[in-house]
Amino acid sequence: MDVVHAAAAHPRMLVLARESRSMTQAQLAEVMQKLAGSTGRVSQGYVSRAESGRLRVAGDRLELYAHAVGYPVSLLCLTEREVGAGAGLVHHRKKQAAAAGDLKRIHALLNLTRIQLNGLRALAPHRVGNLVPRIEVDDLNTAADAARSVREQWGVRRGRLDSIVELVEGAGALVVCRELVAPVALDSGAEAVPVDAVSCSPDGEDPLVLLNVGTPAERQRFTLAHELGHMVMHRIPHPAQEKQANDFAAEFLMPVREIRGDLQARLVTVQRLLDLKNEWNVSMWALLRRAYTLGVISDWQYRTLAVEMSSLGYRTREPGALKPETPSAVASIVARHLDQGTDVTELARSAFLTADEFIDLYGARQHRDGQHPGVRCTATTAKRVGEGVR
Repeated sequence: MDVVHAAAAHPRMLVLARESRSMTQAQLAEVMQKLAGSTGRVSQGYVSRAESGRLRVAGDRLELYAHAVGYPVSLLCLTEREVGAGAGLVHHRKKQAAAAGDLKRIHALLNLTRIQLNGLRALAPHRVGNLVPRIEVDDLNTAADAARSVREQWGVRRGRLDSIVELVEGAGALVVCRELVAPVALDSGAEAVPVDAVSCSPDGEDPLVLLNVGTPAERQRFTLAHELGHMVMHRIPHPAQEKQANDFAAEFLMPVREIRGDLQARLVTVQRLLDLKNEWNVSMWALLRRAYTLGVISDWQYRTLAVEMSSLGYRTREPGALKPETPSAVASIVARHLDQGTDVTELARSAFLTADEFIDLYGARQHRDGQHPGVRCTATTAKRVGEGVR
């Protein structure tokens, strides 16, 4: 992409770059000081002034900054016109309160992924077109109605969805896996994961969803349906938006006209929920909640089954794991560029990444070796960048 960059860093990009690496201003200053050696002093105050726009970062200091955060100079020099308005309204699927630092990092990753993908697509524009409808919900037109409308507009057949990733990507959205939380949280089970996904639908851009790598497939499917609900229904913040997105996801994955009969056919037990999980490709917990909200089971039955499932350890890991779905739209964009003769260095430059990180994130090495590229979800570069402050 032929872009003429500013001669100095843009404050907004300095903040995004640092936050994406999970670094505080003091930590970044320490890394920069180590890299600079005796050639100059770098303090937390310097970083603060640079990020607030009170200090111009150019020349050798710009190179030092870029080296410290592990991004090319070109990224730090992007202007507001080149970056656009940003992600706009950002939606999360959270299970518990996430630390402020974690949310800043996740928001930065979302914005930088936008920039990377916009750069790749600008290299050789090829659009599917955004087919995600906008539907307003109210007391008369509910979130469940919106879900039914989307299924109808997209021509989704009755019953379970074999692949929600295919549907969402087929409608023009981009789905990317990223390490949104530390692997230790995943090892502790699903309940310990504060953020499963984050999404945005900026005007004039393709909707974008970042899914947390390693999330169990059954939860990932509901999470993606939840984020789709946000894309469809929520242009501005709404106090009930999380409940609405959950209601949308439940109806989109388990339409009431079909799931009610399956839930009523036999007594709802833990074993029955496991059987239905395999039939509907959703979690046992989602099925339990669906049975309750549809009035198939009583409050007492719901609480009794929830206690039983918790005692069996199903809150952190359910039996009958589903096969994970793999996003392919971004991998196809990378593969198309490589097949057309664009080399990895040029792709990395267009995505405002170093070649090594581009390969880490977008799997270009696999394609170069004769395999289809997969969008990998590593924290290799972030870890490497942060080693100086650990």
